[in-house]
Amino acid sequence: MNAHTLAYGKATAAAPGGALISVVPALGRAMISAIFLLSGAAKLAASGTTIAFIRASGVPLAEVAYGLSTGLEVLGGLALLLGLRTRWIAAIFFLYALATAILFHANLDDQNQFLNFFKNIAMAGGLLHVVALGGGRLSLDARQA
Repeated sequence: MNAHTLAYGKATAAAPGGALISVVPALGRAMISAIFLLSGAAKLAASGTTIAFIRASGVPLAEVAYGLSTGLEVLGGLALLLGLRTRWIAAIFFLYALATAILFHANLDDQNQFLNFFKNIAMAGGLLHVVALGGGRLSLDARQA
């Protein structure tokens, strides 16, 4: 199996590594989307607290930022999970992860902030892989192709 086959999923499920290139991208999407779906649900459950946190962080138009971030996390998280417009969603989440690292976790003297900053950087790196390789064979994108 060559790198092209691994990246673009041309092998069948019965071929050596076929399950790997079929299941692993879907599992990875599910794992990455979970943090966005959970965060979006938490924002919906505590809108007032979330808006106050956004406002306290110095982000202008906290209510608008709340709506945009919540919508992105819930709807984008579902799209990523299902593999719908996967590369675009992953690219948007890549930028979102970097922006939230800088806006909300930039106090690297605080250990919690430090860990969250680099968690976001790691997530951004994983999302770049999704941008490069797409949603995989078990995605809505693959069914539309």
